[in-house]
Amino acid sequence: MGEEQKKRGIAILGSTGSIGTQTLEVIDRHTDKFEVEVLTAQNNADLLIRQALKYKPNTVVIGNESLYDQVFEALDSANIKVYAGQNALADVVKMESIDIVLTALVGYSGLVPTINAIKAGKDIALANKETLVVAGQLVTRLAMEHRCNILPVDSEHSAIFQCIVGELNNPIEKIILTASGGPFRGQVRDQLLQIKKEQALKHPNWDMGAKITIDSATLMNKGLEVIEAKWLFGVKLDQIEVVVHPQSIIHSMVQFEDGSIKAQLGLPDMRLPIQYALSFPERFKSDFPRFDFINYPELTFEKPDTKTFRNLQLAFDAIDKGGNTPCILNAANEIAVAEFLQDNIGFLEISDVIAACMQKVSYISEPELDDYINTDIETRIIAKELIK
Repeated sequence: MGEEQKKRGIAILGSTGSIGTQTLEVIDRHTDKFEVEVLTAQNNADLLIRQALKYKPNTVVIGNESLYDQVFEALDSANIKVYAGQNALADVVKMESIDIVLTALVGYSGLVPTINAIKAGKDIALANKETLVVAGQLVTRLAMEHRCNILPVDSEHSAIFQCIVGELNNPIEKIILTASGGPFRGQVRDQLLQIKKEQALKHPNWDMGAKITIDSATLMNKGLEVIEAKWLFGVKLDQIEVVVHPQSIIHSMVQFEDGSIKAQLGLPDMRLPIQYALSFPERFKSDFPRFDFINYPELTFEKPDTKTFRNLQLAFDAIDKGGNTPCILNAANEIAVAEFLQDNIGFLEISDVIAACMQKVSYISEPELDDYINTDIETRIIAKELIK
């Protein structure tokens, strides 16, 4: 008998959100394989406390410092270390006992903790696409230097990753990213003028947080994924195509130089890509619902409408220009989406704010980490001024 395999120590950054809670569901099914070492949340102290009492991690971090006392008092007797604030979040990822850091933070906040985890030699299960959007060049370079795997958790990038496993020496001719098209697929600009957040928050196939759901409705989510795919898979921009596939069964495809296309299919269920990222290179048995072709007699495809849904084109423009432009795109989008959710701007104005910021914010062709941080700050200020 060989010795028992050591459990993989997992840190979940953003454990109370949609991806974080589904990651814990995956871990529940494989308690012999995974150990929860760190849980973090920004504001949801109640759920963080419940999770910590159940999973008994070494450490928890609450991002919002005003909630520290509440979390500390609840967990002190359970012998769980409690920290608060952004610096603690960026530091905790260096812990010896962590093997994989799953970054499920929303938006720009994921960047510095991910970079610190890479520098500490941890594998990254990446559900925070903004990290590669903002600083893809820097992050991928650091991952190579520190020999860390970046394992994609997004369903589309997981699909591409699954298609290229075993194809190491076969160059990719084209990546085909599938998009559901969101709730307003097929509508024209005039119809979108009156859209309210309640309509935009209803996604036809996936259950996600508010920010990602709005990004899906504007097609910005797909734009961010295009940028992420470029860095994850080392392809040129003209090797990435977006195809609208309303059923969300084919999660993405890869075409090789002989013309053969591989696709990864399955029901829309984030637990599968999460589990694959955590178990790679193995596939663990799961009891998730199975896809049945007979229930889906038609899988359809169409071109995205980038004239109506400008965000997708803006993302292509941003990565084409390079430098800090994707960072500008991301920060402007985060502000614009937040303002739309507050009913301060209309649905179509989200794109207007982003386009204006891409024109106004200072361009840096070879940014380092400080440049990204400053660009993010400058863009947010300009975006808020534009909205006023």
